[in-house]
Amino acid sequence: QVQLVESGGGLVQAGGSLRLSCAASGRYAMAWFRQAPGKEREFVAGIAWGGGSTGYADSVKGRFTISRDNAKNTVYLQMNSLKPEDTAVYYCAARGIATTSRPNQYPYWGQGTQVTVSS
Repeated sequence: QVQLVESGGGLVQAGGSLRLSCAASGRYAMAWFRQAPGKEREFVAGIAWGGGSTGYADSVKGRFTISRDNAKNTVYLQMNSLKPEDTAVYYCAARGIATTSRPNQYPYWGQGTQVTVSS
C-alpha cells in the first residue's frame, strides 16, 4: 500500500514563503495539486521519478520550486512570493515514472495540507 504524508502547510502573509513536504513509502513520479473551495483540483508542479524533469503550472512558474530527496523518498514544494489566490488545500500525488498534469492519472494521493495566504 502506497502511503503519502504531507506536511508544512499553514497561514502566511502575502509575499511570504512556505515549504511543503511529502514523504512517500517508495519512489515514484510525484506531483502537487491544489484545490480551493468551489474549484476543481488543479496541477501545481510535478517531478519525474529520477528528478531530472519538472513541470509547473503557469500560475506558479518563477515562484514555486519542486524538488526531491530520493534517499528519503520525499518531495518538496518551496513556495515563495505567495499570493492570496494560492490559498487552497495542497495534495501530494504519486504514480509510476513520468509525471503528468492530469489528476486522474495519479492512483495515489495524500490527505492534503491547508495553505492560507492572507492579504
